[in-house]
Amino acid sequence: MTSVAVDPAVLMPGDEGTITVAVQNTGPSTVQLGGARLYEDGVVPTGEPYPSVGDIGAGLNRTFTFAVRADAPNGTYYPRFSLDLRENGTLSHPVPVRVDGTPLSASVLEKPDAFAAGRTADLTVLVGNPRPNAASAVQVVPKGTNFTVTPSSAFIGGLAPDGSGTVAFNLTPAAETNVTFQVVWRNGINTHTADLVLPVAFGEDKRQADPVITNVEVAMEGGIYRATGDVMNAGLEPARSVLITPGAPATPTDPFRVYVVGTLDPDDISSFEVTFKADAGTTEIPLVVEYRDDDGNLYTAARPISLENRTGEETPDAGVPVPAVVVGVLVIAAALAVLWYVRRRRR
Repeated sequence: MTSVAVDPAVLMPGDEGTITVAVQNTGPSTVQLGGARLYEDGVVPTGEPYPSVGDIGAGLNRTFTFAVRADAPNGTYYPRFSLDLRENGTLSHPVPVRVDGTPLSASVLEKPDAFAAGRTADLTVLVGNPRPNAASAVQVVPKGTNFTVTPSSAFIGGLAPDGSGTVAFNLTPAAETNVTFQVVWRNGINTHTADLVLPVAFGEDKRQADPVITNVEVAMEGGIYRATGDVMNAGLEPARSVLITPGAPATPTDPFRVYVVGTLDPDDISSFEVTFKADAGTTEIPLVVEYRDDDGNLYTAARPISLENRTGEETPDAGVPVPAVVVGVLVIAAALAVLWYVRRRRR
């Protein structure tokens, strides 16, 4: 016997494969052969043995291939190859076959701090091969409900022993759910799977945009309130389509019912101005900030502002403004002083 090959090199329990034995006639004359067969140990032959082989000439080779199935747990087994040489006895040789059920492994290499409904998250899945032999046609297929994902599957290809590969997905959940990343691969002709389950729970993303309103001043002009201030993005992602508007119980009115800020990148700041009316006795109203993330999802935030501490306010029905009254008093006092001085000189 010159060589033995097992395909796949390491079987998993239940796998089907082949054992190929090569025999060479190293003698000077032809040898008559009878039957050839494989006696099971850990693996079971699934095909018919060779009932009659024929002759093998001097210096020639003959190859025998047996289909087998691994019917034993992890371990190394020695099914025996037997070849009837007719006039010269029997050639018998054990064939070492290894059975190992270790599957491929998978883990989530990158994911966001938290998920949100309708918001696309970038995920990276790492697949490793801890098996003693190579795995072929490796791919990852996301499975589950209440989400969309791109791509629908990702192909890695072959993985050598101790090798690994990564695939990227864009996942958009519609509700809290579990996403199963199914790793599919082949060991020889046998297909195997391993599942990685990722719980998708909604929470606050530490990187998302965070518009903050500061430096607010409120003034009344002709019965209309005017609020001015600054809005800043204190988050780590851009805030898109930022709008600021007065909220109930205020009634937005012209000229600035809504103030369009536009995009605020992280640490950007912009001034704003809104105008509104409010019923008598109203002491506080909210300023509502609306913005969208890169996926178009809408977010809102409200900042209450006081209407009691106003600046630049007119006094209703006050007649002459206070500065004009002061100037008038000073003019009258000066005139009286001049008149007193003239009368005194005449005396």
